[in-house]
Amino acid sequence: MAQVPQTFFDALAVRTWCGLALRALGRAREEIDAINVYPVADGDTGTNLYLTVESAAAAVEAVFEAHDAHGSGKPALADAARAMAHGALIGARGNSGTILAQLLRGMAQVLAADGETTHTDGEGLRLALRHASDSARQAVAHPVEGTVLTVASAAADAAGGAEGDCGTVARAAYDGALAALAATPGQLAVLERAGVVDAGGRGLVAVLGALVETFTGEVPGAVPVVSHLEHALHARVEGDTDRTSPAGSLDECADAPGTGGPAFEVIYLLEADDTAVARLRQRLDGLGDSLVVVGGDGLWNVHVHVDDAGAAVEAGVEAGRPYRIRITHFGLGDVHTTGAERPPREPAQRAVVAVVPGEGLAGLYAEAGATTVLARPGEPPASGELVEAVRRAHAREVVLLPNDADLRHTAAAAAEQARTEGIRVALIPTRSAVQGIAALAVHEPERRFDEDVVQMTSAAGATRYAEVTVAERQSWTMAGICQAGDILGLIDGDVAVIGSDVAVTAEAVLDRMLSAGGELVTLVLGDEAPETVADHLEVRVRESYLAVDTVVYRGGRQGAVLLIGVE
Repeated sequence: MAQVPQTFFDALAVRTWCGLALRALGRAREEIDAINVYPVADGDTGTNLYLTVESAAAAVEAVFEAHDAHGSGKPALADAARAMAHGALIGARGNSGTILAQLLRGMAQVLAADGETTHTDGEGLRLALRHASDSARQAVAHPVEGTVLTVASAAADAAGGAEGDCGTVARAAYDGALAALAATPGQLAVLERAGVVDAGGRGLVAVLGALVETFTGEVPGAVPVVSHLEHALHARVEGDTDRTSPAGSLDECADAPGTGGPAFEVIYLLEADDTAVARLRQRLDGLGDSLVVVGGDGLWNVHVHVDDAGAAVEAGVEAGRPYRIRITHFGLGDVHTTGAERPPREPAQRAVVAVVPGEGLAGLYAEAGATTVLARPGEPPASGELVEAVRRAHAREVVLLPNDADLRHTAAAAAEQARTEGIRVALIPTRSAVQGIAALAVHEPERRFDEDVVQMTSAAGATRYAEVTVAERQSWTMAGICQAGDILGLIDGDVAVIGSDVAVTAEAVLDRMLSAGGELVTLVLGDEAPETVADHLEVRVRESYLAVDTVVYRGGRQGAVLLIGVE
């Protein structure tokens, strides 16, 4: 169906652009992954860009859904633009994804400024593209020409010389970016040797092509990316070690593992003020390379390549509160191989991938051998993030634990995608992290896959779950009307108790759950839980319920004050 073009930049245009950009990157993802040679030939730039835009698009959709739910009509441009920027920031992946997040943030800062009408026309788009390019370049510690930064600058330059509406400006930006992309092999020797254009720049061209389609309804033509694409793809798949081939010569890149480049990629979100981040930049710049720090207003996305991953994380702890920490070893991660010094890792037979709501539980699950995806309160992972985690588990068989009833469809989509890639995936519909703990406790990798899944499903299903949380607003519940600030006790997803004290409410919830029997109580304490609540509940169980054991875990910042499981 042909795209109805937008005439000016408003919230609907932001929504349309994000959707078209996601579709364009989805079509080009494998091609972009195949030509990814700089700064590290890890074959994931297309995937990282796709996941970044997927997060941005989901955030914009959430804004529209919220307005629809309240019957308030279309959201303002500022709301949609800020949502796009925030979604990209928290979902940014890899070097190019992090830079793209800053490009989108730079555009949003212009589009969302000074009211609803000031920056909605062609002039506004020119200003937005210029600010995006400048802010992205400032976010990179040591800008390199021949990369996505060069392509972004060329797009802004071309847009700056265009007169007309948003469609005219978008077309000029796209044409400028396309020309700059074609010139990238002449600016970076590693691209020239491989016979490819810059992968990050190719992804940006796809995003700008979606911008053209948004405002003109026209889909730009195919983008030439490599003179020997078939050979490059073959070399990646076969692990070609012929150093005279385009793919084989990638190990000559200064940043490639095995030739003096850093061994780890470290990424995390960081809550910190500007002064602390300025110090962090200096610290990380001394530890490694490919440093990109994007964001602002107290929330940042940090990306760096280092040999000492622990030191990079410790620097973040000194600056503020890092979370969603991701560390990838370039030699051991699920990446494409281009040389004998990085042999492909043999896939494990079976792995467990689980979504967890807090850092403490992430550590617990990881200790049990699971690959984890951290879901921050109010920011559930997208299906692409779950697919990436399944790939990262690097196993032939994967058990997927969504640990949230609202994530069941997302997890099902991720499982289906992973199956098309030849991975055998079983989705156990866990609705809480405590059900996931029960499933993981009976997991035995040596068992037949079907038998293991049955046992894990049975354990999860036999575990009732509850949570104690704080009401954010007045609302009707199954237990009556609650007010903002009330303590709510939810059992199996429904509000069962309304109280004013955490310990008293939790005790009432626990009594209701144990009235039907039980052998083991699991308590997961959030950061906001009172220090004495665990002791109080343990005493209650010990004195009132014979032969029932209690285990306590620290969940960290998990949204709920307390999670409760009864097996």
